[in-house]
Amino acid sequence: MSSLKRTALYPLYARSGAKMVDFSGWEMPVQFDSILREHEAVRTRAGLFDVSHMGEFEVIGREAGLFLQSMLTNDVSRLVPGRALYSPMVYPNGGTVDDLLVYCLKENHYLVVVNAANIQKDFDWLHAYTGKYQVFVRDRSDEYALLAVQGPRSESILQPLVDREVSLAALRPFRFQYTSVAGVRVLISCTGYTGEDGFEIYAPAEHAGVLWQRILADGQELGLVPCGLGARDTLRLEAALPLYGHELTADITPLQAGLDRFVKFDKGDFVGREALWQERQLGVPRRLVGLTLLERGIPRAHQPVVSLAGKRDADNDRPEVIGMTTSGTMSPTLKQGIALALVDTGYLSRGGAMGVDIRGRVAPAKVVELPFYRRQR
Repeated sequence: MSSLKRTALYPLYARSGAKMVDFSGWEMPVQFDSILREHEAVRTRAGLFDVSHMGEFEVIGREAGLFLQSMLTNDVSRLVPGRALYSPMVYPNGGTVDDLLVYCLKENHYLVVVNAANIQKDFDWLHAYTGKYQVFVRDRSDEYALLAVQGPRSESILQPLVDREVSLAALRPFRFQYTSVAGVRVLISCTGYTGEDGFEIYAPAEHAGVLWQRILADGQELGLVPCGLGARDTLRLEAALPLYGHELTADITPLQAGLDRFVKFDKGDFVGREALWQERQLGVPRRLVGLTLLERGIPRAHQPVVSLAGKRDADNDRPEVIGMTTSGTMSPTLKQGIALALVDTGYLSRGGAMGVDIRGRVAPAKVVELPFYRRQR
C-alpha cells in the first residue's frame, strides 16, 4: 500500500498496531481494537476519529455566495458567519456529484468540505463553473487535519482543553467557532456523522499528532478510545446517514435518496434544478428505505431486494427484483441485520412483502422508520 496517500497521523497508527486498509486511495485505519468495541464506545462513552482524508476547499470572492448558491441544491443564502449547512451537489441530469458541508467563515468566504474519494472530481467540477462569477476556489486539503470526537462524553472530554470563554454546551448543531484546543488554534464544529453528540476539529496538519495524543490522553479516564473507519460506517448506518458511493452516486438523485429537505426549489436556479423538478413532478421512481431482517443474516451493499408477494421472474423463476441494498450490516446496537435500500416506489405504495437475497438465500425483511437508532436526548 506504499502508493496510497496518508494523513499526518499515519506514524502514530503504525506504532499503535491499527489495522490499515485502502480507503479511496488513502491508507486508513479500519480498526484499532475491534469494530464492535469501538462502536460501543462511541454509543456509550466517546471515540476519536481521524478523518483528515476529507477534502477542504476555500471559496472566496465578492460573488462566492452566489456561486455556491448556483452549484448546490440547499440554500446557501441562509448562512451567516459561524454557521454551516449540508448539501448535495448534482449534475445537470440530477445525479449526485457529491454531498458536502459548507462553512461560512465570514462574508464572501466559505470552507467547503468534500468526500475524500471526490476531491479532484469536485474541485474540477466547481472550477469549471467559476467563469461566470467573481470567485476563487482553492484546494486546501493538504493543509488541514480533521479530528472528530464523538459520543455522549465528548463535551466533558474536550471542554477542559478549549479556551476558557468557550462553552461547548452552547455550540448547537451546524454551528462552529474558532478556539484553541490544547494550545492549537482550531475551528470546532458540531456536524456529527455517528448519531451521537460530538465535535469536529479542523486544525493545521502539522499539529495533528499533538492534538491526537493530547485528546486521547486526557479522554482516557472517561473511556475515550481511538476508532477506525469500520466503526464510523456502522455508526453512520444505524443513524441512516448517507455515504457517497452507496446511498448517493452519479446515478442516484438526492430525491431518490430521501434528501428532499436539502433540495430548495424555491431559492431559484441551480445546476440540476430542472431535472430534479421534473423527477418530483413525474414521481420519484425509487426511494431509499430502511430494512430490518426478520431472520438471522447480515445484509451487505449491492444485494437484490426481492418481492415475496408471489410474483416470479419469468426468466429464472426467482422472486422479482424490486430494488437493491446500498449499505448493510449487523447492527451492533440493535443486534439484527439492517440495510438501506433503493426500492421501486410502486411496490412500496402497494405494501408488498419483501426480502433481501443474501448470496442466494432470501431473508424476509420489513420496512422500518429511519433512523434505525436515535440517541436519547
